[in-house]
Amino acid sequence: MALPKWTDERTQSLVDFVGEGPVSQVVVAQAAEELETSSRSVSSKLRKMGYEVELASASASKSFSDEQEATLNNFVVDNSGVYTYAEIAQNFEGGAFSAKSIQGKILSMELTEHVKPAPKPESVRTYTPQEEEQFVSMVQGGSFVEEIAEALGKSVNSIRGKALSLLRSGDINAIPKQKETKGSSKADVLADLDISGMSVEDIANEIGKTVRGVKTMLTRRGLQCADYNGAAKKEIG
Repeated sequence: MALPKWTDERTQSLVDFVGEGPVSQVVVAQAAEELETSSRSVSSKLRKMGYEVELASASASKSFSDEQEATLNNFVVDNSGVYTYAEIAQNFEGGAFSAKSIQGKILSMELTEHVKPAPKPESVRTYTPQEEEQFVSMVQGGSFVEEIAEALGKSVNSIRGKALSLLRSGDINAIPKQKETKGSSKADVLADLDISGMSVEDIANEIGKTVRGVKTMLTRRGLQCADYNGAAKKEIG
């Protein structure tokens, strides 16, 4: 199954969702579900942007022995200000502990002042200052999500992600409402497209869904596109 590409808008939505690192695998899974992609894709994208991401193989229940705690204490103090949590995790016990586990342990030992701050990942700017001003103005004027999306030439998902970011920064006081419910929006996205000459992948890219999601929609509604017969699948199913 082809996964959605990391466009600037999807990347910004991911940054808005996870906030600052380190990022646990729980958050990775939640982000993957929200953006309809795989946890591996999310983890890979975050690491490329400089985030500290917990290893998928890390065991959250893994505990430190007294000897390991003493070794970690000496390592952190002897290298005060030299390593980030992720770098300590890489250099301690052969990488047996995740950055999140290391961070938690160092916090409990009150040694956080010895840890080098991780560089903040660069945020992908998809809205110009003028667009942000217009965004805030429209929200304050009571505009719906769809109206803001149309005015700025953005997708509804992008508008929702930006609204969350502006809410966190205090630039707006509430998330703008949508005219249509999530369910009705899903029913309408295909009705606006001439899918007869489009492939499943084309439709997925157009409406921001996964290939599997598009096939499910076509089957449920008994629709046919260029390379998938949802009506036939519906009869079989």
